[in-house]
Amino acid sequence: MEPRTGAVRYLLAGAFHSMAYVEWGDPAALPLICVHGLTRNGRDFDVLAQALTPRYRVICPDLPGRGASDWLPDPNLYQPPNYVAALSHLLAAIGQPVAWVGTSLGGICGMAVAAAAGQPITRLVLNDVGAFIPAAALCRIRDYLVLAASSPQSSSFADLAELEQHLRAIHAPFGELTDEQWAHLARHSARTLPDGRLALNYDPAIGDPISAVEPQDVPLWTFWAAVSIPVLVLRGETSDLLLPETVEQMQARPGTQTHIVPNAGHAPALMDGPTIEAIARFLA
Repeated sequence: MEPRTGAVRYLLAGAFHSMAYVEWGDPAALPLICVHGLTRNGRDFDVLAQALTPRYRVICPDLPGRGASDWLPDPNLYQPPNYVAALSHLLAAIGQPVAWVGTSLGGICGMAVAAAAGQPITRLVLNDVGAFIPAAALCRIRDYLVLAASSPQSSSFADLAELEQHLRAIHAPFGELTDEQWAHLARHSARTLPDGRLALNYDPAIGDPISAVEPQDVPLWTFWAAVSIPVLVLRGETSDLLLPETVEQMQARPGTQTHIVPNAGHAPALMDGPTIEAIARFLA
């Protein structure tokens, strides 16, 4: 089964840009938006989407600068409020209430939308992100992005097999994936350079804003306090970004459920049966 493709236009910094997406399932079914993490793309959700299509129209955008979406002309535009602005155009195009699954950055965007007055999200799944982000995790992400942009071994690859080995190393915390699943991620993580080599399928400048300043703890409790819909918090068992104490505090809010993904860190790939079942139960 192959997904349908589409795009929405959004206005940002005086110009229109295109944000691509893939969608699965019956166009008349309940819409579910799945938003990926910092360096990833919408095809990360293929396994989850195919499991949920009997009930949902699953829409998986590529955030600006990723996948098939336009790269932005100014690296300083790669900021969460601008991602939320682009996603708001997608929500407007859908024009009805939606459920939301967000991994890491995609979860931050989901919290920001769900905290707004008149927002359209009915149920929110936060995959390994919450109301507090520790500086140490942001330092790790910053260092990875700097390495990926500057190191010849991390910025281009001879073939898909070499790129896949790179993904297996840097994204080992995704969890226990099969060879087929790693190959799938590699195939959709590649873009071809003019010299025929492969690179990761995102604008290297997406890391510039986080690299420009020394990371600090990021409290998002104000957003969390404004979220009034049911929320499922997923945590990778060894995650350094979503800490156990953060999950414990978030659980105090009525309507919050949690699910721990064993043998995973930041962030679970959402390709294992038990986690998909937990998401399906929560959304239903």
